[in-house]
Amino acid sequence: MHDLQDKTLPAHSDGLDRLSLTPVPLVPEIRLHLAVDAIVWWARMEAEAGRSMPTPFWASAWAGGQAVARYVLDHPEVAHGRRVLDLAAGSGLAGIAAGLAGAATVTANDIDPYAIAAVALNARANGVTVTGRQGDLLDGDGGDADLVLAGDVFYSDEMAERVLPFLRRAADRGASVYVGDPGRDFLPAKELVLVATYDAGSALTFIDAQLSRINVFRLGG
Repeated sequence: MHDLQDKTLPAHSDGLDRLSLTPVPLVPEIRLHLAVDAIVWWARMEAEAGRSMPTPFWASAWAGGQAVARYVLDHPEVAHGRRVLDLAAGSGLAGIAAGLAGAATVTANDIDPYAIAAVALNARANGVTVTGRQGDLLDGDGGDADLVLAGDVFYSDEMAERVLPFLRRAADRGASVYVGDPGRDFLPAKELVLVATYDAGSALTFIDAQLSRINVFRLGG
């Protein structure tokens, strides 16, 4: 990405610190524009822009998102015909899986405009339609979405304090809510029902290399 203001991403570059269209380890049916080394890629991105940039969470396929996407593809009835919200979408992986599973509509939400650009490219690469929505939705209840997918959202106390009430409100109005998590410290496990466990294998980023399993939960009964 040379001019970051244009919110576009290169489809492929050859260096280790450039993006490439890559099959997702736990969900090889889906390919994403990912950085082999997101930290190095981020450093170059900031150097080229000459200023600080948001952490590019969208340039990695985080473990929780991979697990949610795997679950949706293994259980397409969860998403088929539904209005889906991929919360804190990053690369859009969970939303893309919902699109492949036959969702009626998919909206991918993130606060980072570069994530929204990445979602558009990734959706196009996988032949699905995903509408990007930039902004903070956490004071609401997910609107008309009847399925909310949240991959790897409990990575900090601050995030958990805002995400959990949002997910509760979505569930209270009747939406199905699924959460993917590889064992984050701030996961509200007592409020969640385990529905699937996957061996991490090569699905983890270097940050999570010590973890061995990724879980998918449903909020509520």
